[in-house]
This record gives sequence, structure tokens and C-alpha cells, in this order.
Amino acid sequence: MEFFHDLMNYAFLQKAFITSVMVGIICGVIGSFIVLRGMALMGDAISHAVLPGVAISYMLSINYFYGAVLTGVLTAFGIGAISQNSRIKSDSAIGIVFSAFFALGIILITKARSATDLTQILFGNVLSVRDSDMWITLVIGAIVIGVVVLFFKELLISSFDETMAAAYGLNTRFIHYAIMFLLTLVTVASLQTVGVILVVSMLITPASAAYLLTNRLSTMVVLASFFGALSAVIGLYFSFLYNMPSGPVIALATTAIFILAFLFSPQQGLITQLFKSRGKHNAAA
Repeated sequence: MEFFHDLMNYAFLQKAFITSVMVGIICGVIGSFIVLRGMALMGDAISHAVLPGVAISYMLSINYFYGAVLTGVLTAFGIGAISQNSRIKSDSAIGIVFSAFFALGIILITKARSATDLTQILFGNVLSVRDSDMWITLVIGAIVIGVVVLFFKELLISSFDETMAAAYGLNTRFIHYAIMFLLTLVTVASLQTVGVILVVSMLITPASAAYLLTNRLSTMVVLASFFGALSAVIGLYFSFLYNMPSGPVIALATTAIFILAFLFSPQQGLITQLFKSRGKHNAAA
């Protein structure tokens, strides 16, 4: 009860709560499309590649949002340019660009003045979220949710079958880069909560858990958003209660939810399938 009492009385905890929930929701939304498109590596690459932009922003004493978005967009376009204009496949292009940007970020960290803040960006510390961080997250959340709602049919078709989407006259390349841009925004919004290292857990794990529970994309997006928000609240609770970094706790919460879905999913759960096979065996006997 101490947590809920403090939540009602302390502004910093209220900001952390609002930011965490919004991050969980938008990670679930965009993560659903990332999982369906088999782009988990891209999510991991962009989440790490924003590091030099964050470091440069701190060195220039500006909000890390600007530098992170810039390097995230450059990463997405760099990967696309290499894979589409050479014999290099997309997974190799991801490895090339991601490692280069991440290495540059590590070097810049050593030159940056605010090592403490950069450590928080690496591993997340939602309890230190500022007003500007909260408002950036809310604006990004509104943009992401608005785009997905307005162009849901286009995103659905292109995610399941790009050939059919192209036949319908959709610009699949533009849709791909639009998703990359939204992914960059979501990654930047998640930095204060889960950090650069663990952003991919919020993007992939809740969406993967939802994917095991439904065959409808709309339901998957809703479930992934719920799982992301629930994980964020659980992570905030335990990080506040036991003075732990929020990123690892939230990542473990998402993993716990995935394990439950993996074991008990009504259609695909491991234990569910075991009980079904035993029931069929007993019926046959």
C-alpha cells in the first residue's frame, strides 16, 4: 500500500507511472507489426543505434530526443540503402550499421560530460523522468496510435503479404520506412523507462505473447498494448519498492508474461497441448 499512497502524493512517481504506461502501450502497438514482419533484429538495431545521438545531445546540452531520432532514422535508411543496393542481405546490413553506430556511441559516452545521465539511458531509470520526457512520450504515443488507427488496413495487408499490397497499389517501400520511423520514435520514448539495452524486450516480448493468444491482428495489438502497460506498471512498482533500475525489472516482467502465454495459451500453449494430447489418448483408450 505504500506504493499506492506515494503514487497519490508524489509528482515524480505520477510522471513515472504515466510515462511507463504510455511506453508499454506504444511498444505493444508498434511491436505487433515488428513481430509480424519478422523485423525483431531491426528493432534491436535501432534501439542500440540511437546511442551516439543521445551522447551527442548531452554533449551539446540539448534534449536527447533530437539526436536519438536523427541517428535512429539514419540507421533505418542506412540499413535499407545497403540491403537494397548491394548483394548484402538485410540481416548482414543490420549487423554492419548497428555495430558501427553502437561502437560510435560507446566512444562518445567516454567524451560526454554527463556520464550518470547516459548510464540511465543505457539501463533506464523511470523514477528520474522529467516533465519534458513525459510530454515527449505522450506526444509520440498520440502520433503512433493515430497513424496505426488511420492506416490500419494498409499496415495489415502489407504486414501479411507485401506482394498483394503492391498489387493493390500500396507503396510497400514507403510503408516499410514509415514503420521504421515510428519504431525510432517509440525507441526514443522508451529510453528513460527501459534504456537502450532493453528497449527490444518491450517491443518484442509483449507482442510475441499476444501473438500466441490470437489470430486477429486487431486483438493482438490490443493484447500486446495491455501486456506492455502491465509489465511497465509491475516494473515501476518493484523498481520503486526495492530501489532497482526500471529497465531490467520491466524486461523480466515481460518475460514472465510471455512464459505464461507460452505455457497456457488456449491454442498453442505447451501445457495446454500436453493436456489435449492426454485427453485424446484417454478417449482413444
